[in-house]
Amino acid sequence: MYPAAIEDYVRPGTVSEALAALGKYEAGDAIFMAGGQTAMQAVKTRLLRPRCVIDLQAVAELQGVSAGGDGVRIGPMTRYAALATEGSFNGAYQALNDAAARIGDRQVRNRGPIGGSLCWNYIAACLPPVALALGMEMELTGPNGSRTMSADDFIGGPLETAREDDEILVSLNLPAPAANSGSAYKKWGLVTDSLPVIGVAAMLSTDGSGACTSARVAIGGLGDGPRRSAAAESGLQGVSAGDDDGIAAALQAASDETETQSDMWADADYRKQLIRSLGAEVVASAFARAAN
Repeated sequence: MYPAAIEDYVRPGTVSEALAALGKYEAGDAIFMAGGQTAMQAVKTRLLRPRCVIDLQAVAELQGVSAGGDGVRIGPMTRYAALATEGSFNGAYQALNDAAARIGDRQVRNRGPIGGSLCWNYIAACLPPVALALGMEMELTGPNGSRTMSADDFIGGPLETAREDDEILVSLNLPAPAANSGSAYKKWGLVTDSLPVIGVAAMLSTDGSGACTSARVAIGGLGDGPRRSAAAESGLQGVSAGDDDGIAAALQAASDETETQSDMWADADYRKQLIRSLGAEVVASAFARAAN
């Protein structure tokens, strides 16, 4: 299938220029393009029929990672390849390294930006559950001003987010972590670096004795979109790194409360098993990173 005719292509250098370009068209007639790997597939299959494509790749203010005392700021146009080796994520936010290093193949990682993945919120994407587990905050800018929201509020069901069509995701913010914090992410797919059948992300903090004082656990690859597991988060309270039974009980609770689907890739019961097994590995890695 060939795409519908595209009348114009714009490559702005600033966010203001991008919004001005969008403002020249009626709603739905122009789209923002990040890496283009998903957007252009949607155009080719006529899921989207834009008159204008606004390419954000030259907007420098949307790129790069900066870390300071108040946390980490990630530009939404930062590529997966850069995130995979970013040193400021060590420990507390290392789940981002884990996920970015295993997305697609080398070509995908060199071209794909984190913001595109989060705005599409594809059912099997790696980064939405990581954003939920890390407590990421999203800053959006549009013609009516700017607003900031949590990943919990931003990420919806499959292919759904709180971003309006006339808004640009301009910043991804990670607040300064509590002391002794660690995070991790793992996925299972049919082949190495494929889309996950199930992916699990976790971030936890520990006290001086190594016991968990807070936890955020999120699961991806679910039919109704990525979601946090309240059962796992409460079950990990007070659990320590060496408490295999406590960790297993928390992940069993996560498996029990999570509705999984059967499809050509895996059945519902196997997905529940993956939540338990991958989840235990992820929590163990997060504990180890919190201790370093």
